[in-house]
Amino acid sequence: MPVVQGLHRGRRIGVLAGGLSSEREISERSARAVCEALTRRGYDAVEISVARDAAAVLSAQGVEVAFNALHGRYGEDGCIQGLLEILGIPYTGTGVLGSALSMDKWLSKSILERSGIETAPGVLLGPRDPIAWDRAFPAVVKPRGEGSSNGVSLVRESAALAEAVAEARRFDADLLVEEFIEGREVTVAILDGVALAAMEVVALGDDFHTYEVKYTPGREEFLLPAPLGDGYGPALEVALQSHRALSGGAYSRVDLRVRPDGRIFVLECNTLPGLHELGWFPAMAAHVGIGFDDLIEIVLDRAGLGVRETRMEVGA
Repeated sequence: MPVVQGLHRGRRIGVLAGGLSSEREISERSARAVCEALTRRGYDAVEISVARDAAAVLSAQGVEVAFNALHGRYGEDGCIQGLLEILGIPYTGTGVLGSALSMDKWLSKSILERSGIETAPGVLLGPRDPIAWDRAFPAVVKPRGEGSSNGVSLVRESAALAEAVAEARRFDADLLVEEFIEGREVTVAILDGVALAAMEVVALGDDFHTYEVKYTPGREEFLLPAPLGDGYGPALEVALQSHRALSGGAYSRVDLRVRPDGRIFVLECNTLPGLHELGWFPAMAAHVGIGFDDLIEIVLDRAGLGVRETRMEVGA
């Protein structure tokens, strides 16, 4: 079980909040909770509202370590990670490569499948590709590079496909159309190379986990541990394999669909899962005895820089 070491005590911690994505509000929730937890633990923590002047603000605030509480584009896709690498500011979460791979649903899907991990069969549609789906319905339409179910639609008949594609393209020019996997929606928390727990998440009053369902109290039911019987261990193992295949770093949350026959399909790997009051990751950590404040400090302990600097001295 991970333990708190307090490796960054005495340093100024900048909790990155907001950002430039459609998940700004959720990031602000996570950042607020993180900053409060660090303050309770005696850290010099300050929320940093991230915009295009992020480098200047980080410098002006004297930030020595960044706790990345951003979600979505620019915060979870390798962009802010690259900036922090250039600035030499250690940061929490996955590095540049793992962030970029996991955020790109098409690339991550390809990597998982080449690693022998099943994902929902699907196709990629670019901005000029005709709207077509020659497989069975229902199908799921999703933007290639978004999170929190933004732009995601469950399509039950061909007549509704064009509208779902238009909605997805509000968020990204490229999109995926995938088969809808009937079964349980299960999520697994990964920390320090260990699958902590698997939790089933049931959307109440809706077919799937829309943005509204995810972030409205009372719209979801949580079954922890997930009632998978003999399939519980395999679900943990598939999630851990996915985390490793995508260079998930110190922690992530892997979302799965588990069919009634027990076959497991990976939906995505979230490299910056929500750390707010409705966050699934903190709930699973608590299930195995890791309280919220401990979790936040454990994540902070693992802040670092992932790019190794190399210099070649050229003689005269």
